[in-house]
Amino acid sequence: MSQYSISDLEKLSGIKAHTLRMWERRYEIIKPRRTGTNIRFYSDSDLRKLLNIAILNNSGLRISKIAQFSDDELRSRVIDLSVGSVDPEVQIESLVVAMLALDESKFLTIINGSISNRGIEDTFESVILPFLDRIGVLCENGTINPVQGHFISNLIRQKLIVAIDKENEEQMSATGHRMIFFMPENEWQEMGLLFYSLIARKAGIDVVYLGASVPLDSLKNMYHIDDNDMLFLSLDSTCNKQKDIDILVSFLNSNFYNTLKIIAGPRVDNKAEGISKELNNSKIVYTSSMFIDILREI
Repeated sequence: MSQYSISDLEKLSGIKAHTLRMWERRYEIIKPRRTGTNIRFYSDSDLRKLLNIAILNNSGLRISKIAQFSDDELRSRVIDLSVGSVDPEVQIESLVVAMLALDESKFLTIINGSISNRGIEDTFESVILPFLDRIGVLCENGTINPVQGHFISNLIRQKLIVAIDKENEEQMSATGHRMIFFMPENEWQEMGLLFYSLIARKAGIDVVYLGASVPLDSLKNMYHIDDNDMLFLSLDSTCNKQKDIDILVSFLNSNFYNTLKIIAGPRVDNKAEGISKELNNSKIVYTSSMFIDILREI
């Protein structure tokens, strides 16, 4: 069982610590336990309950009303709200609850509801990406167990792969253009790469998906890559250093100078100007709409 401090609860729920203490005293919504040295801590079940309370409270329900709900009624109302809501923040908070509980059914209910309401592209950018950013920070600072993050990340990956398989079955015509998707060596977070490859398939692009951590030298030896092809790179972590950027730019200019190179990823923002200036025939994308605009111009 994990143990959380009141500051952990504040980070995860967005409810100020002094408010939590007031709710504890007035409504007994959660009850802290104490270690052998008399230090207060909260359990996994306390955290899940508090996150559900935060979701309902943020939707407009008063804490005095929420405090009257049983645990089952609390969970039921949150699921109903999450599925019916078009507010990304409500869905993100509900996904955090599902992750902490390792609740695949709840996760799928929320994601499928969002996809039905806004489509997979908008769901990915408005709900999934902000959610992944949040759990990444929580894993880094030790607030949550990395196992919980891996659990939910793999469920998201499965949803993308299913959508890609469906698109492959339904794709009737192609543009005649080919795009090669990859991440440089030691880059492993391929969620964005999968997402953009799905968009390319929807646009009729012939996709060659190489995946994560592709050695650059192996690209050089790959047959039949010419100036008519396009390269799509997703950068996450290791290329955050200028040295890595310089090596990547030098390699691509040396081997694929005239080939269109499209670059995306969560670590691109602060490097975009330098990359686009040094890398010949390149485009930086921050959103799916930017990528779709590029595809329309091809």
